[in-house]
Amino acid sequence: MLARSLLGFVALFAAPALAQDWVVLKGAQIERALDDRSVVYEAARQKFYASGRTLYDNGRPSWGYWAVRGDQYCSQWPPADGWACYDLAVTPDGSGVMFISQTGYETKGLFEE
Repeated sequence: MLARSLLGFVALFAAPALAQDWVVLKGAQIERALDDRSVVYEAARQKFYASGRTLYDNGRPSWGYWAVRGDQYCSQWPPADGWACYDLAVTPDGSGVMFISQTGYETKGLFEE
């Protein structure tokens, strides 16, 4: 399955037309999209647990917390105590996900099946 996700990942970034097709999620939609799911990035993987914990692994596992605040996905990574919040968008077919920072920086990945 990981190989299939990686192939989709390459396709996600190779197809410029997809950039116009993102659907921005709000409130409960964000929670439903991430709850107990994993996202594969170019060089990492992240699991979003229903408990509000998240595991980011780029070869070095890092545990943090995630929550939905208003219409944004927010994360907190100890030892820091502050939260960073992002808009969240998905591709129309629900396979791709994009986190958009307040400065407009985009991080894209694919949901793992």
